[in-house]
Amino acid sequence: MKKATFLIAGLIITQGLWAQEQMSSESQVIYGVYNGISKPMRDLPDFEGEKEHLYEMTESKDKVHRQPQIFQFTAEKDGAAYGNDPSSLQTKMGTRAMLPTLSSFAGQNGGGYPPDPSGAAGPNHYVQAVNATPFKVFNKSTGAQLMAPKNIGTLWSPATGNMGDPIIMYDKYADRWFVSQFGASNSIYIAISTTPDPTGTYHTYTFTSSQFPDYLKFSIWGDGYYMTSNQSTDKLFVFERDKMLLGQTARSVVANFTTGTVTGFFCPLAADADGGLPPAGTACPFFWYTENSWGGGNVDGIKYIKATVNWTPTTPTLTMSATTTIPTAAFDGTYDPSWNDIVQPGTTAKLDGIGGVPTYRAQYRRWSGYNTVVLNWGVKISSTQRSIKWVELRETTPGTWTLYQEGTYTPDTKSRWVGSIAMDDNGSIALCYARSSSTTGDFPSLGFTGRLASDPLGQMTFAETMVKMGTGIQTSNNRFGDYSQTSMDPDGITFWHTGEYLGSGPRTWIYSFQLPLPTGVEESQNEINNVTAFQSVGGITVNAKNIKEEGELVVDLFDITGKQIDGKQIVANAGSFETSFSTSNLASGTYLVRVGKMNTSFQKVVKVVVK
Repeated sequence: MKKATFLIAGLIITQGLWAQEQMSSESQVIYGVYNGISKPMRDLPDFEGEKEHLYEMTESKDKVHRQPQIFQFTAEKDGAAYGNDPSSLQTKMGTRAMLPTLSSFAGQNGGGYPPDPSGAAGPNHYVQAVNATPFKVFNKSTGAQLMAPKNIGTLWSPATGNMGDPIIMYDKYADRWFVSQFGASNSIYIAISTTPDPTGTYHTYTFTSSQFPDYLKFSIWGDGYYMTSNQSTDKLFVFERDKMLLGQTARSVVANFTTGTVTGFFCPLAADADGGLPPAGTACPFFWYTENSWGGGNVDGIKYIKATVNWTPTTPTLTMSATTTIPTAAFDGTYDPSWNDIVQPGTTAKLDGIGGVPTYRAQYRRWSGYNTVVLNWGVKISSTQRSIKWVELRETTPGTWTLYQEGTYTPDTKSRWVGSIAMDDNGSIALCYARSSSTTGDFPSLGFTGRLASDPLGQMTFAETMVKMGTGIQTSNNRFGDYSQTSMDPDGITFWHTGEYLGSGPRTWIYSFQLPLPTGVEESQNEINNVTAFQSVGGITVNAKNIKEEGELVVDLFDITGKQIDGKQIVANAGSFETSFSTSNLASGTYLVRVGKMNTSFQKVVKVVVK
């Protein structure tokens, strides 16, 4: 295969072979330092000193990490398809009516440039963290703040300070909260709540990387918490989830991999399980996009590697598959070498379009008969417009991912970027983002769109909903984002998003919504396909009502690692059924019940605790 040479931030880097090569690097084990159980979050000192962190975060992020890239090619360009394939562009706004948002309230004012907002919803709470500002817990129904803001770094002992790039996840399979950030001396800080209460105590850990873990991104998988980051050597980390949930000594397994793309700012995304966990032993895929203008045999498309961890040996191992490429319709994934991509009204100053990476998350869902991953990333439409390309990948043959649908959402001349995408229990997809243009008053704002599983492929069929309109511009620097986060409520149908917009400075907002089904917006989706599971005498009883799917349904029982315990086929009677599973051979613990229909985008996953 041919090679290409790139000039990146003033350094000459030789591009590796992009073809399907087996990963040759050996895994390494990092033992985490268990810092003990924290004080209750609610009892920690209240946060003060937001301003003192603003300069610190701006300097470290702008001048040390995420440097601009300049590309120079020695190879011929790969193929005739450059720019964006017109057949994949959605140039008209959808017409489906969207339901009003369910919740909409202010997040934290961005204390750093950029704020990097991250957040997730649990049964009762929404938790958010951003760069250089405090950790906050909200009542998700009212938006009320449940405690004074706390410095996220005071969870650990000694305190770390608010360092940066926070990630918040709700691990619904264990009913626990996951909090992380990077730190000095290449530290990776992770805290896992000891109870479902995010204002309570946490198991706290410190892991040390051999290189600085910039832009770290996490996902939940059955055998671990997976992490990628922007390091000078591409690395995948897997943290020992089952030990960390119990506050035990935990390890991380790390292995290098070869991307076959540009070295520089780069961060693939590991599949993040929603709905049900994958079966025990399932390899975790991680994804990035590839651009044909990068040379070196690259084509417009998606690349992925499958990673498998084995914790049982004395020295655990992490092995990786060959790299696989999934071609897509042509797109322009290039961006300004100084990150000046997004136009604003009334100024020539532009904002960072977050090029080079798929933006958080790579949501993974299991269905009866196939599995899905949805991804999105920024593309260039013109010198004054950037938009979002999104894809749905499907796994119909175990271990092999293929393109199911794709689209580039550009219904007008406005820019949309910093996207985050997710799919609900009905197979409906929501795409959330920031929006801006040069039009007077069209300041950087927050909005979303979506589609139903039955809609024409590649189309966002819902009319755009703008949730929070911006009121200002940013000229002091171009940093915006660097990411946003769309997560699913435990109910499986409510989307939650947090992202940045601009007021008198960086601001963040939090909102939730559902995508209405064609059965009628007047019918509550919480009553459609309603499934409950509870422990009864000698068994687990599963009740379902208002099931809209006809024909035979699959009802499966899984343990918390994703291992299938039992399964059966059921036909609903007038939209309802009741069945049960024996608990005679089950240990106490948490189990998952999944109701679905083979080869369709329908499933409901509910949790049940066996005592």
